[in-house]
Amino acid sequence: MSKSSLALSNLRAVVIVIVLAFHSCLAYLVNIPQPVAFAQAPYTWEAFPIADAHRWLGFDIFCATQDVSLMALMFFLSGLLTGPSLERKGTRVYLLDRLRRIGLPFVLAVAFLSPISLYPAYAVRTAGADLSRFWDAWLSLPFWPTGPEWFLWQLLVLNLMAVGLYAMWPALLRVCRGFADWAGTRPLQYFAVLSGVAILAYAPLALIYSPWQWQEVGPFGLQLCRPLIYILVFFAGFSLGSRGIGHGLLSCEGPLARQWLGWTCAALLMFFVWAGLTSLTMPDWQSAGWMAKVASTLTYPPACIAGGLFMLAVFLRFSRRRSWVLDSLSANAYGMYLVHYVFVVWLQYTLLPADLNALTKAFLVFAGSMALSWSASAGFNRLIAGSEALAAKRPAWTVSR
Repeated sequence: MSKSSLALSNLRAVVIVIVLAFHSCLAYLVNIPQPVAFAQAPYTWEAFPIADAHRWLGFDIFCATQDVSLMALMFFLSGLLTGPSLERKGTRVYLLDRLRRIGLPFVLAVAFLSPISLYPAYAVRTAGADLSRFWDAWLSLPFWPTGPEWFLWQLLVLNLMAVGLYAMWPALLRVCRGFADWAGTRPLQYFAVLSGVAILAYAPLALIYSPWQWQEVGPFGLQLCRPLIYILVFFAGFSLGSRGIGHGLLSCEGPLARQWLGWTCAALLMFFVWAGLTSLTMPDWQSAGWMAKVASTLTYPPACIAGGLFMLAVFLRFSRRRSWVLDSLSANAYGMYLVHYVFVVWLQYTLLPADLNALTKAFLVFAGSMALSWSASAGFNRLIAGSEALAAKRPAWTVSR
């Protein structure tokens, strides 16, 4: 594994840790929407299934920093290997692989894991809660709650878009490689262009719908202001990855890694500018001043892009050594993402009556969900690997049957 590939693998490992930490803290934020009945709009329990009485403002700050760029970074990392995979496998094989790897887990997670994850949200809001009543209430909702699995269907759509573009325009990868070469020599201009396009993609939708509004149809949830910015960062990753990991901005000796301190300062500065301006629109976006809403909206995309480039720069510069812990986390990151929410919400629910401070509760939830989701993913991967190894030893005719 090249140094750059190792750095990105380590980044993938740390990202899943941040995802678990983010969800583990949500029950202990100071600024949680007022709880409403399970069947009452706007169904805030989907984002905050558990609202504990013990809270700490530090968790609000941590979650705000991650809300700016964490999901965009996940879409970017997902796009990195899409181009090379498409070129190697071809559109048909790649499409079938994505349907199997993303589409099928999404269906299974929505059908089984989501109700299990969100039962505690029903239990704390309903007197005399039981499974039969929960299922009736669940099926009576005007949508099918998914929790964090919304990421999967949007990622699948982006992969389908990449397949369609590549099928219609075979020169796509050559054009992307040229763009990646340009970005590798002009990182500041790359940031400026990406931020400018991101503003055009994000600002109109945020001003129309607000930065927080979601729309759900069946199991398909969408944060209305962000779909275009997620498309942008996915194809930004697609473009850089098409040149190959280890080249240009993705090189451990490249301008991004060399200027890691500058990107760190830029990310911090832009986050605090966005946070300060956004605070002027709180707690009610609709009643906030027009200038405050515009300023907050225009500063989010640069803060989002800078936050992602900062993470890339730091890992390309400093995280270039192997660690069995990070290797294991990276290999199990996808499985952990699929199952972790079950453990997070149930642990938060279990700790509700405990007379512990918010820091202690959040740590227990995080540690427990890490251990359980990591173990579950590793165990499943071993089972699959063992089944594949066993199948490889059988006569070909038994496998084909």
